[in-house]
Amino acid sequence: MTYSEYRIPVKITYIGGGSLNWALTLMSDLAADSQLAAEVRLYDCDMSAALRNERIGSRFAEVSVGTPARYRAVSNLPEALEGADIVVISILPGRFEDMAKDLDIPLRYGVPQSVGDTVGPGGFMRALRAVPTFLEIGKAIKAHAPEAFVCNLTNPMSVLTGALYAAFPGIRCWGECHEVTKIRKIAAFIANRDRPERLFSFRDVDVNVLGINHLTFVDRISVAGRDLMPAYAQFAAHHRDTGWCEVDPAPEDEHARYFEDRNRVKFDLMRRFGLPAAAGDRHLAEFFPVNEYLGAHAVWQFGLTPVDYRIRHQAHRREIAEAIASGDREPEIIRSDEALVDQIAALLGGKPFTANANLPNAGQLSGFDHGAIVETNVLFSAGKLTPVKAGRLPTDLEEIIVEHSRRQTALVRALVEEDYRGLFAIFRGDPLLRQVPDRDAAAMYRDMLASTAHLLPAGLLQEAA
Repeated sequence: MTYSEYRIPVKITYIGGGSLNWALTLMSDLAADSQLAAEVRLYDCDMSAALRNERIGSRFAEVSVGTPARYRAVSNLPEALEGADIVVISILPGRFEDMAKDLDIPLRYGVPQSVGDTVGPGGFMRALRAVPTFLEIGKAIKAHAPEAFVCNLTNPMSVLTGALYAAFPGIRCWGECHEVTKIRKIAAFIANRDRPERLFSFRDVDVNVLGINHLTFVDRISVAGRDLMPAYAQFAAHHRDTGWCEVDPAPEDEHARYFEDRNRVKFDLMRRFGLPAAAGDRHLAEFFPVNEYLGAHAVWQFGLTPVDYRIRHQAHRREIAEAIASGDREPEIIRSDEALVDQIAALLGGKPFTANANLPNAGQLSGFDHGAIVETNVLFSAGKLTPVKAGRLPTDLEEIIVEHSRRQTALVRALVEEDYRGLFAIFRGDPLLRQVPDRDAAAMYRDMLASTAHLLPAGLLQEAA
């Protein structure tokens, strides 16, 4: 029997199984896959959404390339976890309406955010809402699926992956993010410039990743054994002032206007620090003071993604999902850019697979605290998550990223220990608040806590005041 004919059985528990985004992406990828024979349990606090996705999953199974995956909505977390090989977590902490407050309130104090889900005041408040839930999920995994491999897809990635390890130190968990794909696509374009047949895709690009989630850099780029760093450096310098994207979106393409960029921040960071930045500009910009990129985002040619657009887009996706579930629309099998299916197959005995992932630092990234959640390459192989030795960042860049990393670690610790009085200092220390007067920073903090008080841990508002 050849490898391509072999099917790896896997039981997947999907927490957030009513998702309109990542859950359906996984369904499409499983339908396009020829490696796995999957049983997927869908758990969601909204059981009706999980049942809808169960119906959608059965539609994808009908048109699968390989062994059809089986989907089942499950009403309680212990049952969903029992016997799981893989646990996937993708949940929205609160609602988009709550996220809107995370953006609107800081903007009143002169702090714009392009995403607001990782760092800055928005990322901080999102973490406050999500960490308690992730601590409970971690404890449930310890009780019901301690041997499972756990993939966290939820932002803020570093903080929430850290919360899972805080709840269950023995957990076998990684944080999965596709942002590094963006530099790999640029590298593939460079490698293909003189090849009309477009020989290489981003999957052919090898990079060495260093940093923390959404603030990642690479110090090696290669394609088919060719060192692309000199060509990339020349390309970035050439396009630094004008920006570049492979295909200019249509002016009416609202999604592209709010989610895409022309890589000017990425290219400028290479000028400043000598290494290519890997993530998209919308994320990279949020790690630096407002006056560096966010304050002139139009000049830097990236958008601020408004929550009202996210709400409209979610409604559109819901319409599509309902149509697929009811049989009024055919499911489309499109292999996404995500690496999750390949990672699962490798962990369960398939072909080893290397990809960027977020893990506690065990020495793979020099200069960072032991146990801090860092993003480097990781080797996925039978029963193992092995971080790849990444090396060390340049000193000036390391100082910036370590500072962010220590705030993330401190935030998890404060919430685990319920040390709510120390939270404001962590909030205040973010570079996006550097130019905000102390009185305004304190007022912003109080306003943001009050805006979603019903979603925060009991006692936080009183002790944090």
